[in-house]
Amino acid sequence: MADAMEALQTSLSALEAQVAGQATALDTVFLWVSCMMVFSMQIGFAMLTAGSVRTKNVKSVLMKNCCDAMVVSLSYYLFGYAFAYGSSANAFIAHSNFALADFDPSQYLFFVFQALFCATAATIVSGSVAERMTFFGYLGYAFLISAFVYPVVSHWIWSGDGWLSALAPGEGQPARLFGQGVIDFAGCIVVHIVGGFSGLMGSIIVGPRIGRFDELGKVNYIPGHSSPLIALGALLLWFGWFGFNCGSALAATTADLTPVVLSDGTSVVPDLSLVIQRAGVNTLLAAVGGGVGTLAIIRVRDGYVEMSTTLNGLLAGLVGVTSSCAFVEPYAAVVIGLVAALMYVLSSMLILKFKVDDPLDAFPIHGVCGIWGAFACGLFNVEAYQAQAGYLIKSWGGFYGGGGTLLGANLIGVLVTIGWVCAIMAPFFLILKRLGLLRISEDDELLGNDFEGHGGYAYPEDTIEATEGEETIRKLPPNMLKVDMGSDRRIEIETRKSSGGHVGGGPSSRSLDDRMP
Repeated sequence: MADAMEALQTSLSALEAQVAGQATALDTVFLWVSCMMVFSMQIGFAMLTAGSVRTKNVKSVLMKNCCDAMVVSLSYYLFGYAFAYGSSANAFIAHSNFALADFDPSQYLFFVFQALFCATAATIVSGSVAERMTFFGYLGYAFLISAFVYPVVSHWIWSGDGWLSALAPGEGQPARLFGQGVIDFAGCIVVHIVGGFSGLMGSIIVGPRIGRFDELGKVNYIPGHSSPLIALGALLLWFGWFGFNCGSALAATTADLTPVVLSDGTSVVPDLSLVIQRAGVNTLLAAVGGGVGTLAIIRVRDGYVEMSTTLNGLLAGLVGVTSSCAFVEPYAAVVIGLVAALMYVLSSMLILKFKVDDPLDAFPIHGVCGIWGAFACGLFNVEAYQAQAGYLIKSWGGFYGGGGTLLGANLIGVLVTIGWVCAIMAPFFLILKRLGLLRISEDDELLGNDFEGHGGYAYPEDTIEATEGEETIRKLPPNMLKVDMGSDRRIEIETRKSSGGHVGGGPSSRSLDDRMP
């Protein structure tokens, strides 16, 4: 009998080890697929940005998008991960595992996933400063945000050691804000507010593109050169967002099956499979709400349906549901997307009133809708769904009887994050401006960043024409400045104002001239 019991115990131990190994393998595959989907968002950002600028700046924005992925990966490896998730930490910042020293190899994919999230936040700014920021100034920004600015915010909210965390505190970890903490499942605050407000600081300090506003402050329309690239980029971002949101579960199997008692006395068992499925359906529906809502708004406002604005509304809906995708009902995801559409359109109009030039509307989409998404958690979260995902449930959505504690905690999370980002990024951009490293010259901007900075245009025929235009410029007297390569293959030269000041102006209404590269 003893031998039989020993054999049974051995068999059970082997079976337990096999099941654990299969769970680890499943979690690894799930997170790796999520990593690849999130990385595809870099392709989406690149295509969206390239299509949204004029042909003379296509290579420039593509270089920035490609190189910031490299710079961010390097800086996050050297410093960012250590400040965010290092094994030695306090409530404000972690401070170990620099360059992955003494790192647990079983966490390599976690590092990759977090690095790609950091890259997503960094890339947002490329749209805000498109067509006029210097290449190396942009890379300096990418290094700073990924080495320090973003990691500190992610430590506050996503690390168990952070002072804003909404995970149950372990031994030696700080008490949670209001006993609840900030819930930001996939990054409305950590990713989109950080990136959106960094972009706002950049676009304000670098200033608008030449000709974006005329001398009277009227807005001049500067369209992008490729609707197909814009559509491709937006759809790639939508695809990648499923990995972004669903992958934020970080695993496909549930390790801790301890039941959680809810406020009504019933209990639920943590279940990451349900968390992933809920995040997926809400990601789909919020995008639909954002896209359809924006389409309806601009149809009423403008009398026609405009593609790029509609697609921006779709992205606004995705941003809006990023914090709450795992915790809300499907109908609420649609509502969140619809409200995000309104927030996007209104904020896009508002920044133009203040003469802020954001070529891709990165701040309205990511910054403003990121704020709305953080608040949506405090309104629509379902108690049982928070428990299923392993979050504290002292408070949940106010519309479901959860009180205002979660909404208040998320409000504080939003405010301190905005303050942190602006306090660092604004001085950084101002220093670059003071040193003459922030903005390209007027001549380079008018001729195109690609020609002088990147060895020629993305489209060969533009390079030939620009070379001819450059020869013409060299023969001009000093009081002649503006050279634009038009779509009708001509060179327009305008006389600089006698004051020697900035050349404003541009077409006052949409015309053939609007389509100049």
